[in-house]
Amino acid sequence: MTYKFIGKRIKRNEDPRLLTGQALFVDDVDIPGMLHVAFVRSDYAHARILNIETEAARQHPGVVAVYTAEDMGDEWAPGPPLVSPPPTLAGVIFNSRRQSPLAKGKVYHAGEAIVAIVAESRYIAEDAADEVRVDYEPLPVVVDLEKAMGPDSPRVHDDLDTNLAAHMFQKKGDYEVARAQADLIIKKKFFLDRGAAVAMENRGVVAHWDEKSQQMTIWDTTQAPIPIRNGTAARLGLSQKQVRVIAPFLGGGFGPKAMMFYPEEMLIPWLSMKLCRPIKWIEDRRENFYATTSERQQVHEVEIALTNDGRVLGLKDDFLHDTGAFDPYGLTIPLNTQCHVTGPYDIQNIASNCTAVFTNKPIVTPVRGAGRPQGVFIIERMMDFAARELGMEPLELRVKNLIPPEAFPYDKEIIDQAFAKLILDSGNYLPVVEKAREMIGYDQFIKEEQPRLRAEGKFVGIGITPFIETTGVGPYEGVRIQIEPSGKVNVATGIGTQGQGHFTSFAQIVSEQLGVAVSDVSLVSGDTAEFHWGTGTFASRGAVVAGSATLAAATSVRTKVLKLASKVLETPEEELELEDGVVRVADLPHRSISLGELAALANPLRGAVEPGTEPGLEATDYFGPAYGATSFGVHAMIIEVDPETMMIEFKRYITVEDCGTVLNPLILEGQIHGGVSMGIGNSYYEKMHWDENGQLLNASLADYLIVTAHEMPNRIEVGHLETRSPFNKLGTKGVGEAGAIPVTACFTQALENALEEYHLEILESPLSPNRLYELLRNLTMSTYGREARK
Repeated sequence: MTYKFIGKRIKRNEDPRLLTGQALFVDDVDIPGMLHVAFVRSDYAHARILNIETEAARQHPGVVAVYTAEDMGDEWAPGPPLVSPPPTLAGVIFNSRRQSPLAKGKVYHAGEAIVAIVAESRYIAEDAADEVRVDYEPLPVVVDLEKAMGPDSPRVHDDLDTNLAAHMFQKKGDYEVARAQADLIIKKKFFLDRGAAVAMENRGVVAHWDEKSQQMTIWDTTQAPIPIRNGTAARLGLSQKQVRVIAPFLGGGFGPKAMMFYPEEMLIPWLSMKLCRPIKWIEDRRENFYATTSERQQVHEVEIALTNDGRVLGLKDDFLHDTGAFDPYGLTIPLNTQCHVTGPYDIQNIASNCTAVFTNKPIVTPVRGAGRPQGVFIIERMMDFAARELGMEPLELRVKNLIPPEAFPYDKEIIDQAFAKLILDSGNYLPVVEKAREMIGYDQFIKEEQPRLRAEGKFVGIGITPFIETTGVGPYEGVRIQIEPSGKVNVATGIGTQGQGHFTSFAQIVSEQLGVAVSDVSLVSGDTAEFHWGTGTFASRGAVVAGSATLAAATSVRTKVLKLASKVLETPEEELELEDGVVRVADLPHRSISLGELAALANPLRGAVEPGTEPGLEATDYFGPAYGATSFGVHAMIIEVDPETMMIEFKRYITVEDCGTVLNPLILEGQIHGGVSMGIGNSYYEKMHWDENGQLLNASLADYLIVTAHEMPNRIEVGHLETRSPFNKLGTKGVGEAGAIPVTACFTQALENALEEYHLEILESPLSPNRLYELLRNLTMSTYGREARK
């Protein structure tokens, strides 16, 4: 299919506003009479609250109000469950425990909010917070994921006799039968740990209750403004029409900003109603580490069954998943892990047993990848170990087990995060692998470059990792499109934007249908007053779901345009064409009318609108997929390890993506680059360190090793192949998380390859220069000990 706008490298419509400081962010909101909030947060990870002394803070000059959970009275209540357990999966155990606006009686993790100080400025509020005294009775802390499930472990929640948050089992085929038929069984245990999302912009909420109009307006750094509106209205006893939520430009979302409801999102609008004043709270960086959600910690015990010729017969995975102190987001992350633990491979026998565990750490919700990186890490590590045991070339083993193109749509026979069967819609995986192999120069590196560099004393290694990314899940999104008499086109959608380029990619879809310049399409997103229905921006679903709704609405407007133009120009619709903002007769281009003129005619000031027609050139449409769209890709890298400092240099980094129809390659590549950055951090730098008391030891950017430009590859080369999705008319698949998902697996493979002479076996992630040094030192000492005993 030939497109004029779709698939073109068009610069982003939104960038001039962002680059000149004209874009609105939550902290830019400044309302006369606005008050500011600071929180007193728990110093303990687990403790009873014996007493809270607030009188000194209340008397502090400039303080307007001080609130504890007790001060909220009957209006104090835990937040609603965000995601329920999957009703389509039998035998699920789920203990729902949710966060509250302010801690009451007990704190469950360090950084949990206990007291809210409302003052004339944030400075005053912070000073007053220092004057609050909280008396605690410290309780035993649950930090270790495996010990948490032991019979003698302290309990996070007093009303439960276990730290079990949830349990679910999924299977395909019969693993035990596959195991009995296998020539080779490999068992491994893996440890994956947490990292923070570290968005450039921290979270923030501004709420303004207007007593006279009885309207609540909220500016929120949320990825899901419409659900925030709905939940806030229900919580405050308002109608949904009384609540307007605006998610303006966000300085990164990455998943944690899809969490709802954070304590601050419950409390700030309530405070505004109580005090009849605008209220602002902006999270500081230390709060971000403690109070914003994070993820990745899991412990996996894995078994893989193979034949001697390298055919994978089955996989068994028993794993623990850290859900933190509460579990409002349900089982989304471990479901994604289960769906990705077999990767792009045709494995007919699977047994996946997940136990989610409560700990005295902050809540776990999706971070870019949302359980997928863990699944990919597990299967790719097992493929590496299998290749080693079988004496096969690692890429050869992977190619041998790829799902063949004739098998699509491919039923994985397990339930995904949308509670539907995971159906891989389309794909042709081998050409993508071969393109990545060619781009990285795999064969030449193995045969020529690596031996030469090793002879020079350099520790260089290569990794190549195929992966899938489930994207584009429902339930639905909607879009409204209107042509103005000026000829400009207005588009409104309920999803928010956090840098994905929606203002441009959606405009390209509209331009393709209506024949207008992309710059003439204006988008409003994330404002519930502009569009009332939708779910949000997460799970790499914007382009697939909202993009498909955009196509449907634009097609409806096009139909109206052609019908009216046919009448005005006295020409059959099939003889008309739309281009450059004009409808014209194809073989008589001088006979034409502009879209603006048609829009004016469609909204007459006199006369009657014909029965069966609608005024205006406008349409609203929705798209809800029965199944998601699954992307495929391959990452490959060549790295060099400094044996003295254990620092890593990326010599080459390439990705090849098949995400169906590419809407804008420029935007896609930007998404990939950002994801790779996060993936590199998750692989070798970014780890949240808790001590045995549940205290986060690196809760600042001075201590948390975030990736900078210095650690990044000088260049990330991106290749594309396209296999259209049959599940949406655009044929597109999501790609927002693809840059991050396989990086850890690929990096670990390359690292082991670079240090091949040490016979290093990596069973954990993330690593760090210091941790790599420890592993090699322990390995060397162990080898020395064995030699000495001989």
